[in-house]
Parts: sequence; C-alpha cells; structure tokens
Amino acid sequence: MRKIRRKCGLTQEKLAEKAGVSTHFIAMIEIARKFPSPDTLDQIAAALGIETHELFSGPVSAETDLTWLRQSVLNDIERVVGEAVEKALSEKRK
Repeated sequence: MRKIRRKCGLTQEKLAEKAGVSTHFIAMIEIARKFPSPDTLDQIAAALGIETHELFSGPVSAETDLTWLRQSVLNDIERVVGEAVEKALSEKRK
C-alpha cells in the first residue's frame, strides 16, 4: 500500500483524511501491524483512485499506471492550489 500511496503522491495524513481513517491506522497497515476490514480496504482503495484488488496485485497494465499518474498530478495540483490559497488568505489578513 505504501508504494501505491507514494506513487499517487499522497502522504499518510492525506490518505487517511481521504479514506476517513486515522493517520496512525494507515501507518500501522503499512507496516503490517493492523489489518483493515473489507469496508476500510474499499475506502482506502477509493481514496487512492484504484480498485480494491489492486491493493494486493499492484498495477496490471499501462492503463493502471496512467490512472495513478493522473491521480498523482491531480493530488499535486490540489496541494499547490491549496497552498496558494492559504498564502493569499494569510497575506490578505495582514
């Protein structure tokens, strides 16, 4: 899961937020100290923009890699725009 998360450009914190679980839980899953329920696996996969089975099988095609790349770019855009908005708002408050 860590490899997929990183490939999508997500931190543990961002993935946890998108999946509706704690950052600690994501960390524990990644080091195999906790095991999520099937519903939680579905939430994590959705947050990563993949099918649940891909958490276990990895990329199966170039199309999957393109989907991950697209998600990574979207995550980067979201992060950059969010940082720009925060900066603009903090400058406006001054």
